[in-house]
Parts: sequence; structure tokens; C-alpha cells
Amino acid sequence: MIKFTIITCTYNAAREVGRTLDSVLTQTYHRVEHLIIDGASGDATMQLVRAYEHESEERETDHELVVVSEPDSGLYDAMNKGIGLATGDYVLFLNAGDVFPSAQTLELVAAAVGDGEALPGVLYGDTDIVDASGRFLSHRRLHPPKKGLSWRSFSNGMLVCHQAFYARTDLAKRNLYDLTYKLSADVDWCIRVMKEAERQQLPLKYVDMVVVNYLDGGLTTKNHRRSLIERFQVMRHHYGLPLTLWKHLTFLFR
Repeated sequence: MIKFTIITCTYNAAREVGRTLDSVLTQTYHRVEHLIIDGASGDATMQLVRAYEHESEERETDHELVVVSEPDSGLYDAMNKGIGLATGDYVLFLNAGDVFPSAQTLELVAAAVGDGEALPGVLYGDTDIVDASGRFLSHRRLHPPKKGLSWRSFSNGMLVCHQAFYARTDLAKRNLYDLTYKLSADVDWCIRVMKEAERQQLPLKYVDMVVVNYLDGGLTTKNHRRSLIERFQVMRHHYGLPLTLWKHLTFLFR
């Protein structure tokens, strides 16, 4: 049975983090490690996390739970800390406000990996967008391909939502987030992980289901213009200037 490491990064997230913790707590899959990486929150975030720890103990779940609360250099620094601590076969990010669609989500993802086969470099699925109350708003506009995903695919945009991208932990540990990017390091990270998977001839496997309900209005949404500039820089680095310019022209007509 494969083991999942869920990384939840928080900072003053008391309004959103409760439903994320509940979503992890109710997962029926057993081989789960949950890392909560908090940036020394000044609100009630850690009180909720401590209550979550207590409830996990009372329910006698066999989920492993690790909590770190200390100052960091931002979201991507916190994510790197989580990757450094991860002991699962796959790492996935479920940040404050994001939830699994059902209590069986991780069971179904694990079942998609056939017994006896080499672990795919990446497991990926679909994403729904929800509001602050968890109400469905829409399917994510960009959809991942069911076949043929590669690092080159992201020249057409981030086809797989970051939270729907489960990276093999060994690949993730060799490809930490580039902290020179403040808003689009996740795009760069996904591309580099897929490049590493290709070098090792590891497949990227589509899980034919919605694997995350993503909270509308995240960091890049709130800083839309700056994130677009950074994404251009990421794409230019990986795909070259001519292709990046051409793809951005086509984006205007989507």
C-alpha cells in the first residue's frame, strides 16, 4: 500500500483551516502522514490545529501527524520544509480552505495505482472550485489530459491544479520550490518534477476523478497581474522565448 504525505501550510488561516483538517481527519485511507507547517500564526490557527491533534487521538486514527509552527520566508519556503519532512511515497498539498471531495478520495487514488507496477512519477486528477462555505462554483477551466501529459504540456498553461498534482516524494525532494519566484513557483516545480520523471522514464498517471475541491481566490488570484508576469518568466525559462510569446498570443483568444 502506498503512503501519502499531505502537506498543509498555514499562516493566520483560522477562518479556513478547520474544514481542511476535518477533510483529512475523515479520510478512510490508513497510510496517511499529515504535515502541518505553520508560519507562526498570530490568530487562532494553532488552537484549531491542537484541537485537531486531540480529536485524532480520541478517534484513534492511524494517520501520522506532525506539526511545525515557526517563522518562515513565505508559502513556498513552508512547502519546502514539508517536502523535507515527508516520508510518504507521494506528496500532495492541501492548504487552508482546500478539501478532498469525499472521505474515500485517497482510497480511490491509491486504487488507481496497480499492484506490482512501478510507482508513477506523478498521479494527477481533476479539480472543482468551491467558495468559502464549500459550495461548488465550477469545474476548473483548464482540464488535464487523460493521456499524454508531459512537462511540455504546461506550455499551454497549468493544465493540472497544484493541489491535484501528487508527486513521488523522491522526485519532489530533488526538486524543491525555487524561492526566487513569489507567486508561480508551483508552476515551475510541477514542470521540473515532470522533467525528472521523464529522465527516469516514469509514467504520469491520470486518476479519472475530481481529487480536490480548491478554494476560490488563492494567492495567485489575489495577485493576478504579478503572477502572470512570473508565469511568463517560468515559461520562458522552460520553453524558450519564441514559443512563450506565441502561446501567450493564443491565450488572448481563449
